[in-house]
Amino acid sequence: MPRRTAANANTTPAKRAIQILSGAGIQREDSDDELGEEDLIWEWIYSNNKQQRIVGAQFGKFRCKIGDCVLLKAEGVKEAWVAIICEFAEDEDENKVANFMWFSSEKEVRNKNKKRSDALANELYITPSFDLNPLESINGTAKILSLEAFEKKYPTGKILTRSKDYGKVFICRRGCDTRTASYSDEFVWEDVYHGAENLVKFIARIQDSTTSTRIPKRKAREIDTNTQYKDTGSDGPQTPRKKQKTQVATPSSSRSKSVTKTPSKLLTPSHKRISVKKPLEFTPLGTRVLSPSHTSSPFQIARTQLHVSMVPPSLPCREEAFSQVYNHLESAIADGSGSCIYVSGTPGTGKTATVREAVAQLHAAVQAEELDDFIFVEINGMKVTDPHQSYSMLWEALQGDRVSPSHALDLLEREFNNPSPRRVPCVVLMDELDQLVTKNQSVMYNFFNWPSLRHSRLIVLAVANTMDLPERTLSNKISSRLGLTRITFPGYTHDQLMKIIQSRLEGVPGNLVDPDAIQFASRKVAAVSGDARRALDICRRAVEIAESESMAENPEPATPSKNRKTEKPSAPTKKAGRVVINTIKQAINEATSSPMQLCLKALPLAPKLFLAALVARVRRSGIGEASLSDVVEEAKQLCQIMADNSLRDSLLSREVLRANGTDFELSLAFPAPRVNALNSSITELSEAGIIRVDIRNGDRAGKVRLNISEDEVKLALKDDSEVRTFGFA
Repeated sequence: MPRRTAANANTTPAKRAIQILSGAGIQREDSDDELGEEDLIWEWIYSNNKQQRIVGAQFGKFRCKIGDCVLLKAEGVKEAWVAIICEFAEDEDENKVANFMWFSSEKEVRNKNKKRSDALANELYITPSFDLNPLESINGTAKILSLEAFEKKYPTGKILTRSKDYGKVFICRRGCDTRTASYSDEFVWEDVYHGAENLVKFIARIQDSTTSTRIPKRKAREIDTNTQYKDTGSDGPQTPRKKQKTQVATPSSSRSKSVTKTPSKLLTPSHKRISVKKPLEFTPLGTRVLSPSHTSSPFQIARTQLHVSMVPPSLPCREEAFSQVYNHLESAIADGSGSCIYVSGTPGTGKTATVREAVAQLHAAVQAEELDDFIFVEINGMKVTDPHQSYSMLWEALQGDRVSPSHALDLLEREFNNPSPRRVPCVVLMDELDQLVTKNQSVMYNFFNWPSLRHSRLIVLAVANTMDLPERTLSNKISSRLGLTRITFPGYTHDQLMKIIQSRLEGVPGNLVDPDAIQFASRKVAAVSGDARRALDICRRAVEIAESESMAENPEPATPSKNRKTEKPSAPTKKAGRVVINTIKQAINEATSSPMQLCLKALPLAPKLFLAALVARVRRSGIGEASLSDVVEEAKQLCQIMADNSLRDSLLSREVLRANGTDFELSLAFPAPRVNALNSSITELSEAGIIRVDIRNGDRAGKVRLNISEDEVKLALKDDSEVRTFGFA
């Protein structure tokens, strides 16, 4: 059973962790010896009727029953919490636990704007918050009194430190939801609470008086009841459970409606007199008259809307995936449980955008007091130099303190293993998961293991580009902890890409982009990768080409002359430019005729073979890098399936030995063929910046990875007849 120890003068990292974790409960010295010092076990106390219901528990001479107020304490933390025992049960591991209804102190009310300022020194609020904790966390009994009863028993208003009631007697006048700062009316404790006999009605009263503001009036008709209470007689109620919605539509983002206002100009105070001299007058220079089209032209609006960084008001073609992510997160946050969700899909399919939009809508639900508060932190594997920095980022999001990764790991272990009432759930988005894989996979193991702990309330959203990354890369003990909640984002079809582009162009005046051009661009991109970002980039470049053509046909007016008023502007010779199929073709040709594309197309056959083998290996393993030996073996397999015998014979050869002027084939010593010119190919690709090679422990054990995207390689070589059988077609 947990027991407090005297403070030590030497501050160790473990004790510093305890100090950081403290501050949520009631600071107390060592508790009394109600439970004794003997190493005993908890035993159930059953009712006297035939049903043999559990009505209490005992630890030696100490007894507690349903409806009793007790003190609880986590191991190693020098503070206690006060709660009412609502029911007893056994968890999945057959450990004896109890369901507690928590009291909270004044400092735990998180809404500072609605927080009351008349709290007494030893006053607690009864909250509609429940949690399961082991019986070993019980540390004594607590007494709850009304203000009148407390003043009558302690006329001075203070309890002496030598008294046996010191640190165990508290005042309760109100109920309170600590998240929303919703207070109930003031009551007399002895009149509203009578122990187990009216515990069900008391819970219903606190629920109704503190959570009425959590559901807006507009949704009152949609929900019949928020909670269900089951009266089991003297055995106490069960934990109220919130009903979950089953379907959520993709809402429009509120961010698009917000307008950032320019701060007002500072004015000179009226009580000060400032003499302003008349400014000097200079002869003005000739200025160009700019038309409004230069600042808000349809082309500029279209380019802005088609930019990949533009946050759209909604996410078309991802309604089902959005509902899955939203419902899983909402259920986990409302239930206060940990969870792991694996989101996979090829690049550009809206994985990260959908998750962020779901989190944004959950934050909106929190602001509308429809959902419990939660913490959100995003960890991007491409933005951290070391995967172990994820520990520091998570701890900083939880507590606001920046510590080293090793220290943060120790703090997080203590945080998630120790019970803490009313712990705020935390949602962690782990983007680019393959970049966070370490040699011993400790980072992945910890992040996927913590949600399974009972008191963690940690929800991990793992996002990766491959669907089978856990099975191919991670060990069995890690992939098993990931769970079965997996959401796959398939590549966009041409119809979906058309809908995305058209939604971006809504509201753009002038009808600049032809529908056939949108369809042509969508089909081209869907045939290669289904990447929405590439489709938007092509259309955006096409708009730029159309704008330049329009400006060439309709040049800007010349510098105004002296007789500008009498001159008439020349009529435009051609209608403003539009994006048609030829414009899209020109944009695609520019994308495929970049210096890197020209370099890839001009490569010899052996370097192309090496790139094909590297891309195939990366796709199969799901990791961004591969060993040189694996790539060589992959190149041999690609050569053997080539249809052109002459090309295959030019790439493959067997080792020969020259003796006495005769060549002998070493078929026994070298049974497998070797690929010619691979060493020179690796050197050529590395010097061109196409690949990156890291050779430390010999050539065969070296690591190699692409310095460019796979889509760029596929786009450059998909029409090459020599490498058509390598998987680029």
